[in-house]
Amino acid sequence: MTRDNSIDKILLRVAEIMIQELKLEDVTPETFDPVIDLVDEVGIDSMDLATVALVIRDEYRIRIDEDDYPKLTSVQLISEYIERKLKEKAAEGAAV
Repeated sequence: MTRDNSIDKILLRVAEIMIQELKLEDVTPETFDPVIDLVDEVGIDSMDLATVALVIRDEYRIRIDEDDYPKLTSVQLISEYIERKLKEKAAEGAAV
């Protein structure tokens, strides 16, 4: 599986945010399994996800639609979402 450097950076940063905001112990960004289901296996709830979404929104300056929250169930999915939003934002900026 090949990913470009930017998605790797996003994955690590999202893992850091998860660890900080959810106060997870015994895990580092490098050891955080990016495909683990955050709801079923980690036990985050909608309030936790909303908190993480706000941090991500502020850090990456992207809009995260509340309707998308239920789809963001792993660090991998969140990272891909961020990358897609950043590309959309860049394309909109280039079109202006």
